[in-house]
Amino acid sequence: MDARDNVAIVANDGGLPAGTVLPSGLVLVDKVPQGHKVALADLAAGDAVRRYNVVIGRAARPIPAGSWVHERLLEMPAARSLEGLPIATVKPPEPPPLEGHTFEGYRNADGSVGTRNILAITTTVQCVAGVLDFAVRRIKAELLPQYPHVDDVVGLEHTYGCGVAIDAVGAEIPQRTLRNISRNPNFGGEVMVVSLGCEKLQPERLLPPGTFPIVDEREPELDVVCLQDEAHVGFMSMIDSIMESAKAHLERLNRRHRETVPASALVVGVQCGGSDAFSGVTANPAVGFCTDLLVRAGATVMFSEVTEVRDGIAQLTARAATPGVARDMIAEMAWYDAYLDKGRVDRSANTTPGNKKGGLSNIVEKAMGSIVKSGTAPITGVLSPGQRLADRGIARGLVYAATPASDFICGTLQLAAGMNLHVFTTGRGTPYGLAAVPVIKVATRSDLARRWHDLMDVNAGRIADGGASIEDVGWELFRLMLDVASGRRKTWAEHWKLHNQLVLFNPAPVT
Repeated sequence: MDARDNVAIVANDGGLPAGTVLPSGLVLVDKVPQGHKVALADLAAGDAVRRYNVVIGRAARPIPAGSWVHERLLEMPAARSLEGLPIATVKPPEPPPLEGHTFEGYRNADGSVGTRNILAITTTVQCVAGVLDFAVRRIKAELLPQYPHVDDVVGLEHTYGCGVAIDAVGAEIPQRTLRNISRNPNFGGEVMVVSLGCEKLQPERLLPPGTFPIVDEREPELDVVCLQDEAHVGFMSMIDSIMESAKAHLERLNRRHRETVPASALVVGVQCGGSDAFSGVTANPAVGFCTDLLVRAGATVMFSEVTEVRDGIAQLTARAATPGVARDMIAEMAWYDAYLDKGRVDRSANTTPGNKKGGLSNIVEKAMGSIVKSGTAPITGVLSPGQRLADRGIARGLVYAATPASDFICGTLQLAAGMNLHVFTTGRGTPYGLAAVPVIKVATRSDLARRWHDLMDVNAGRIADGGASIEDVGWELFRLMLDVASGRRKTWAEHWKLHNQLVLFNPAPVT
């Protein structure tokens, strides 16, 4: 990955056997699996092991040239101190704007734009999830066909709402997350809530006055179906009430139509899951190139996952547009360091068995491959977990949204921030999807793209195969985003209706 690296990864499908002679003349001492590292030079115990010209570890014992370099042979370096970081030192020349690109979207009263037109039904507590699921299935079967301009009906189910210390420090995170998800651009400003009645998270607390913009000189009413209301006699009474309430919202949503809007209306969340050693070689660099295109077009792009950028914090603070943005990033890193320390773990707990099987030795190496999704643009803003872009006054550009690295929690928090399109890269493979926004899946390897041909939307493995460049795949992804945002194309996750549940990040106590 860099001329100064002393390891490289094996790109060949199935890996390479011992005795293989590389073009440089180096002979493999060991069989090296695909994606795993081979030493390009003799390494003494304690020598720095470099990939991306970053020290990803130190040799735990002598490693001869041509040997397989795996996690058991590396001692992971300590995390970079949050003191003495470069602050807003990188000032690249501003690239020319990328003009003339548009998509067909749904304009909202608050100025945001949806890529889908969805009725979202908010819940205040997990207790109502089963009832709402039953009702949503009925709504889709019996009502939705009558409203051809409405794409879907989604129940915003979660595990919060009661049995929690609702006023504790940290409890504001899941509450504002759910509040802001309800305001996602793909939901058209409709406000429908299903409540049990006795929960701690009452509807008025979740969605207080002022949550939604004034439309026609009035704020949308809080439309609540409370299952414990005395008017409900029997289960079907609850279902009928939810369906009746849904009709009014469906009628308003059905009056909405797509119109041409500039590409600057895109709010894209980028994320990786089931990462492997190719993530930082193919898919994530292509996403990073596309990120730069989107920023040039005036769009907003969010990258996240604290533990997966923590080892690159010096790169990020250097790219901050202002010292204030750099300080905000440092504050988020420090908060998460303390959060992990409270649980008596550190960032090394992030890497999974699949990451290691895919060639990633530790979190340092994983972070270097993850961070390239952010491209090269200046970082213009920072969000704390559950915060919304508009509430922080962030209109466009590259944004760091601080989230856990958990796929489901990260996606949930990016929804809350206001994303209307999601890009997800994977090397090991995952059927991950979200019901609220389209998810474009990018495979890091051609083998995965072939095997999961009806789950992966883009094959970035062609970069490693020599069939395409990073720029080629980046442009392909950019054009696909406009088509998906316009409804001209469906992602495979949409085609199969695959989606994961919302998972709220709750660092506060559960009672």
